[in-house]
Amino acid sequence: MTRAIVLFGHGSRDPHWREPMDDVARRIRAGGAQVEVRCAFLDLEQPDLATAITELVEAGVDSIRVVPMFLGVGKHAREDLPRVVERCRKAHPTTPIELQPSVGENPRLLDLLAGIAIE
Repeated sequence: MTRAIVLFGHGSRDPHWREPMDDVARRIRAGGAQVEVRCAFLDLEQPDLATAITELVEAGVDSIRVVPMFLGVGKHAREDLPRVVERCRKAHPTTPIELQPSVGENPRLLDLLAGIAIE
């Protein structure tokens, strides 16, 4: 079985904006997890989520987890992303696509950020 993770971000015209997200993807790959990893974007960068998911399905993955890389949970995370994921589910009905909560909702990340701020 091949699983996939799609790290999903907003996107930016600034080419350096995505470097931390790409670094997270590299760290996942280097960690030895048997998982395909891709980055995808809502706007201004490629690939978009639908393209990344289609490429993964065509590569033969069995399941996909979408991880929104948002600290804040605004309109994109609450409304736009779930609609895009639902369209992807309809386009690929035999591949389970799981939408995780935004990373900013994870208490472990919040604890880490608080610790960084205190240091």
